[in-house]
Amino acid sequence: MNTITSSNFTFPKQKSKYTGKVREVYSLENDLLVMVATDRLSAFDVVMPKGIPFKGQILNQIATQMMGSYC
Repeated sequence: MNTITSSNFTFPKQKSKYTGKVREVYSLENDLLVMVATDRLSAFDVVMPKGIPFKGQILNQIATQMMGSYC
C-alpha cells in the first residue's frame, strides 16, 4: 500500500514551504497557512523510513473534530 511521505504543491501566492517531521506547512500571502499531515512516522526525533498508510488522513480528521469543538 502506498503512503504519502511528502507533498509537492505549488499554491497561488505561495511564499514558502516548511517541512517538519510529520507535517508540511505552506505559507501564503495574507498570513494564510496550508498544513499537510503526511503518513510519515517519527519517534524520538527520528523520521522512520516507512510511513503508516492513512495516518495523515486520520490526523486531519482529528484536527477537524478538535476545531469544531472550539468554534
